[in-house]
Amino acid sequence: MLSSILLPLIVGMFLAINMGGSGTAPAFSAAYGANVIKRFAIPGLFGLFVFFGAILAGKRVVLTLGKGLLPADELTLTVTTIVLLSVAISLMIANLLGVPQSTSQSTVFALAGPGILLESLNTRMLLTEVIPTWFLLPVISFSLTYFLSGRLEKWLAQDLESCRRLPRYSMTRLMLIASACYVAFSIGSNNVANATGPLVSMVMNELSGTNGGEAQFKMIMVLSTLVIAPCFGIGASIFGYRVIRSTGKGITALGPREATLVSVITATLLLTASLVKGIPTSLVQLNALAIMAIGVRKKGLFIMLENNTVKKFWLVWLVAPLIALVLSLSLTYLANQAGLLGY
Repeated sequence: MLSSILLPLIVGMFLAINMGGSGTAPAFSAAYGANVIKRFAIPGLFGLFVFFGAILAGKRVVLTLGKGLLPADELTLTVTTIVLLSVAISLMIANLLGVPQSTSQSTVFALAGPGILLESLNTRMLLTEVIPTWFLLPVISFSLTYFLSGRLEKWLAQDLESCRRLPRYSMTRLMLIASACYVAFSIGSNNVANATGPLVSMVMNELSGTNGGEAQFKMIMVLSTLVIAPCFGIGASIFGYRVIRSTGKGITALGPREATLVSVITATLLLTASLVKGIPTSLVQLNALAIMAIGVRKKGLFIMLENNTVKKFWLVWLVAPLIALVLSLSLTYLANQAGLLGY
């Protein structure tokens, strides 16, 4: 049994490494952009709080991605490997371009591939719950940040130079680092499930079918998280710097209090999506839209729309999930033609 799940497990770890690279930006780009944390300290903190978030608040998203969008009994060894590999390739492309990409959107699109081919995709959940959330939450993130940054303009006005003169353990610095860890926790509650959700259903299929008990489900989820979550920290070490630099300094420079505001708003929105509905959601888009709201207030809408980093973000956000969909659909078709799906 162990040898049979080894390949999808390795692919899941490869995906998690790429997710770690992409997810580092929304967690720590604000703190890095405000120059209050060193680059070498980011991977360890990021990986630790991602793990806590996955264990404590990730169950509902695991259920959505493990059996909500696609029936659990269809997440066989072959289909799970195809889904995870498709997401990993699309994210690797985004990471190499230095753009933080939505792991959740790529995963949902990758699950849609075999769902379309096998005519088993839960289109009701996709069209009435998941996709509306993808549009609604970034709008809320932008609007809330724009509104609060205006109301709190004087408090937020602290610049980087004055922050550098503060003691290392000042409240401002500690508050910003704590908010970055809060973002990492929210990523754990949502994005770790992109790998563990399909893996949990696959392992349960291999063990005793999809009707395994709650205790078995929890045990497999914890074991999967123990393997997958540390890979986020590895990915942060490998890919993190480029995407952190793009988001933290490529859109607009943030003061430390502005960065804290961005982190708290985006993390709270993502954690709410995880706990209330279990909807896989794009934190990188919530984070980037919040930073854009700060930029619009400082520089104006037209200048932000002309920003080269912003333009690159829009393009990659559109293309990467489509790559995941095309890859998973094509590979599922080929596997079905070769008789590897077992249906």
